[in-house]
Amino acid sequence: MRARPRAVVSVEPKVRVNQKIRAAKIRVIAPDGEQLGILDVSDALQKAQAFGLDLVEVAPGVDPPVCKIMDYGKFRYEESKKEHERKKKQATVVVKEIKLRPKTEEHDLTHKVKQLKRFLGEDCKVKVTIMFRGREITHPEQARFLLDKILELLGEDGQVEQSPKFEGRNMTMMLAPK
Repeated sequence: MRARPRAVVSVEPKVRVNQKIRAAKIRVIAPDGEQLGILDVSDALQKAQAFGLDLVEVAPGVDPPVCKIMDYGKFRYEESKKEHERKKKQATVVVKEIKLRPKTEEHDLTHKVKQLKRFLGEDCKVKVTIMFRGREITHPEQARFLLDKILELLGEDGQVEQSPKFEGRNMTMMLAPK
């Protein structure tokens, strides 16, 4: 059995370097941050070679494009670090679910509300689902009463993000931490 060749996916943004810069005139910044002015690409490339570095297009959307004389490998490394930091700072929302039946007794309900408070304390959203079986679906008012009771027992620990609604044979409500 032969191994399949893997597709190489580049996650690197499209940055133009050295001869790949297309603009005729560019604004050039030296490695120390000093502005060298607006130059032809060939002149800028000569200056970059004099420094022993690369000419990297850092702001292609402006007129003329801004290019900096820098080490391209170092630039890629710093960009990947920035991207990693951005991904780390993104908030991930965790949704927990608590399932009940319309005929759930008081003790079981208080236990489920304790779980719900714990989940909300961990900054998770909670989906409360009341499942109907058989002919129970003919009495949706029991489920509404149960959800109102949960909100009463919950008190100020959470808030309703999505009001109760039917999804097939279930009634769901979404709660979020305050």
